[in-house]
Amino acid sequence: MEYRNLGAAGVKVSSLCLGAMTFGEADESSFMHKAGADEATSHAILDRALDGGVNFVDTADVYGQDGLSERVIGTWLARSGKRDQLVLATKFRFTMGDGPNKSGASRYRIVRCVEDSLRRLGTDRIDLYQIHMQDNAVDEEETLRALDDLIRAGKVLYVGCSNYAAYRLVDSLWKARDRRLASFVTLQAQYSLIERGLEREHVPLCRQWGLGILPWSPLAGGFLTGKFRKGADAPAGARLERGDRLKRYDTERNWRVLAAVDVVAAETGATPAQVALAWLLARPTVTSVIFGARSVAQLDDNLAAAELTLSPAQRAALDDASGFEVGYPYDFIGRILGTW
Repeated sequence: MEYRNLGAAGVKVSSLCLGAMTFGEADESSFMHKAGADEATSHAILDRALDGGVNFVDTADVYGQDGLSERVIGTWLARSGKRDQLVLATKFRFTMGDGPNKSGASRYRIVRCVEDSLRRLGTDRIDLYQIHMQDNAVDEEETLRALDDLIRAGKVLYVGCSNYAAYRLVDSLWKARDRRLASFVTLQAQYSLIERGLEREHVPLCRQWGLGILPWSPLAGGFLTGKFRKGADAPAGARLERGDRLKRYDTERNWRVLAAVDVVAAETGATPAQVALAWLLARPTVTSVIFGARSVAQLDDNLAAAELTLSPAQRAALDDASGFEVGYPYDFIGRILGTW
């Protein structure tokens, strides 16, 4: 396992991050929670992840009914006594509870959310506290000042953001610098061979400002695992089987990407999922790739990606297959300056 700095921060994290969205049996009424592993299986996954070199775990208060994922991690921390072996990340912003302040990124709500997460996790600090999405109803300075106070109080060590538009992220970074407040060290965002839109603005932005990118959904909801084939029904039990989710991936470009992944998998003796993860691990500014697991076997398969090195020719083939329309003004700039 490789260890990398968390963006410009000094702490080092494993290049693969265990995402805990699937921890705890799913409750269909809960927000942002997928069918997952019961508590015993989740604990076994955590044990095996640490044995495999993972020291970075990511969750959120909204994963599962009443913070179920955080509570499952909390019981594991109490049982294992391994809190100081982990860099523990969680998030706030989306709806928890009732009332007019049940969501958002106001100071009032942040102070309450962090205390609730600390209680559920059973810990005295959160290593990386992330806003799950920008809140356009709250001035960014209010959010930053609240997070800065949490760092000064020792309840939070580093702060990050997720799902931020580039304009808002730049605004946040400038305000933090100008007001001498703690600023984001990471951006958690959707990024994969299927979804590369981040490369238009966010990747150059993060490179310039020293933020580490934490990709989520690196396997495009399971599309890049090799379970899906053009013209065939989704396999029973697959996440993309539910509703019309597979239809949004049913494009010529995406099937071309999957075919290229299959070729590289055959050349390397790896699984398609391992190839897709290894491609992301080699991308500029990526600090750690977040992956989920519903079983120890699934975890082991994904962990093997940390040992897979793709050749320049293989990376180029995947780049070409997953190429996308960058749109104006990027295509215009690229034609003039030759940067795309």
